[in-house]
Amino acid sequence: MKVILTHEQADMDALASQLGAWLLWPDAVPLLPHNINRNGKRFVKTYSSDLPYVDFKDLPREPVDTIILVDTQSLITLKGMNEDTKVLVYDHHPRREDLDLHWETHFTDAGSNTSQMVAMIREKEIALTPIQATTLALGLYEDTGSFTYDSTTADDLEAAGFCIRHGADLDIVSEFLYPPLSADQRRLYERLLKNINTYQIEDQTILAVKADAMDVQDEISSVAHKMRDVLNPDALLLLVSTTQGIRLVARSTSDQVDVSAIAEAMGGGGHKRAASALIRPDSHLEGEALQHFLDLQYQAMIDSLKDHVKPAVTVRGLMSKDPLLLAPDTPVREAHRLMQRYGYEGYPVVSEGQVVGLLNRREVDRAISHGLDMTVDSLMTAGDITISTDASLEELQALMGVSGWGQIPVTSSQTGEIVGIVTRTDLLKTLSPKQERPSQVDVAEMLAKAVPTARLALLHALANEADKVNLPIFVVGGFVRDLLLGRPSLDFDIVVEGDAIFFANRLAERYGGRVITHQRFGTAKWTINSANQKIIDRLELTGEVDPENLPDSLDLITARTEFYEQPAALPTVESSSIKMDLHRRDFTINTLALRLDGEHFGKIHDYWGGLDDLRKGHIRVLHALSFVDDATRLLRAVRFEQRFDFQIEPRTLALMEESLPLLNKLTGARIRHEINLILAEPKA
Repeated sequence: MKVILTHEQADMDALASQLGAWLLWPDAVPLLPHNINRNGKRFVKTYSSDLPYVDFKDLPREPVDTIILVDTQSLITLKGMNEDTKVLVYDHHPRREDLDLHWETHFTDAGSNTSQMVAMIREKEIALTPIQATTLALGLYEDTGSFTYDSTTADDLEAAGFCIRHGADLDIVSEFLYPPLSADQRRLYERLLKNINTYQIEDQTILAVKADAMDVQDEISSVAHKMRDVLNPDALLLLVSTTQGIRLVARSTSDQVDVSAIAEAMGGGGHKRAASALIRPDSHLEGEALQHFLDLQYQAMIDSLKDHVKPAVTVRGLMSKDPLLLAPDTPVREAHRLMQRYGYEGYPVVSEGQVVGLLNRREVDRAISHGLDMTVDSLMTAGDITISTDASLEELQALMGVSGWGQIPVTSSQTGEIVGIVTRTDLLKTLSPKQERPSQVDVAEMLAKAVPTARLALLHALANEADKVNLPIFVVGGFVRDLLLGRPSLDFDIVVEGDAIFFANRLAERYGGRVITHQRFGTAKWTINSANQKIIDRLELTGEVDPENLPDSLDLITARTEFYEQPAALPTVESSSIKMDLHRRDFTINTLALRLDGEHFGKIHDYWGGLDDLRKGHIRVLHALSFVDDATRLLRAVRFEQRFDFQIEPRTLALMEESLPLLNKLTGARIRHEINLILAEPKA
């Protein structure tokens, strides 16, 4: 016998996933959990004659050869199960570390688990009745917040379209999606409102409340939804005592508060926007003892909040540093030359340290096409619009909307000096729910496991020294790529957002070794093989460490930008920000930067979509002129494609085909070097 199971306190996504599994395995028994949310319970009761669900009391007494587990990874014990029972898991929650390795698992990143069930139904061309389509639609709508949660994916929307085409009734969906509170729930709602506490962490308003709910038989989640909609906090945490134990229901409306992490710390789980936990005391508690247990759990939750609220994203984290500034009397032809060289769309116009306007590429191109002999102040959009480094995304969005400027000069919140520029593209990338923000991905633990002790200690030493002098430093490129692919290398270069030569000399003074500099490029080689033992002693490592575990030398590079005077020529370089340094690289998978200094240690910066292409297995250039800038990238693309079993994405492949004649402009030495690298690959 096959049995389809889901979690307790089942919501419509769980019930819809069970139905989806039954449609795929019609000989299986979709077993209703003991506890179902009120809207789900009412739906199942209303349409019981059209749905295949079976109560526990009606489960046939037969051996269970297969369990199909949906919307959960927690398995209950059933009579008839044995050690040979096969378990299939279909879930959209993060994979549990303790998951049985013998289980067959199928995970999706969709907002609703129902999505992957519908995808399989579509593939097998299974026909649906209108009520089956409506049930599946309810699961989709409920777990995606009617497709408004940032966890919603295109798969969810496509699944909903499939359900609607098969007769899903959206009036029924609406009726059961937002049921009114019962009398019990209304009493609890009023009780909670009277005892609510407000916590301000970072810039987030978090409402938390504890209460006795022993007299409430209905589920708590509907009460949480009601409170969230009425009070509109960034996060809401309800902790109530019930007959089953202490129940946490958590809701979030902000990317900064991940309530699933809060729930996981209390033994539960869920999504970033909706999560829950059930804490059972070791023994039966009543009265004051139960209240004391509730108080302890509540205080532990509050004490941990600061660990689960991310710092606010400000303009400082989006901007490009040290923008090129134009004087009002700059000739337009000179401005045009600079725009061609650096490629930006807008340039602040500054007089005596104050912004007086913005010059954009479109106006300059028009002036040049008409042969106009003008200065920048005659062509610029006049205005003194700036924004502070500490301003929020909301302030930036509002300022761009009011001013119409697509590029906003950024001033230091301390000195008022112009320190950067932020663009509409920067804002849109950050607001995109699927865009990983710089510093959002933390690989410190992965780094600790992959890098030998001595080299890891060296990285920490670099981080500490950089933090002392307020220098952002990064490991970039292939090391970061290979680390994330699970094939870490031992060689790494350090990019310094500032003066790399100064930093290298500081390291040599502190730890020994000698420094070889290249002033023109702002690079330094810290040769340390002659001082390995001294460095190991100063790193204060415990136990015996072989000096050979340290690299012979370390390259430190000033973050820079580059431009090409003509196709296939060697580049001219200038110092710049880490963002622009990464933009000069060949492919997006090589644009990932691992920050080291201070509290940023282990954070990945991804400005150009490298993480996404790494996950998808794509080789993608950063811009249409990439192969024009450096034709050796044509050969490199093939090398990386074969090494990683990736695919060159279609647009990049088309650009490669167009750029093939550029290989004729390369010197034989450069082509020979790339061919040698290809022949050195394991697959060659």
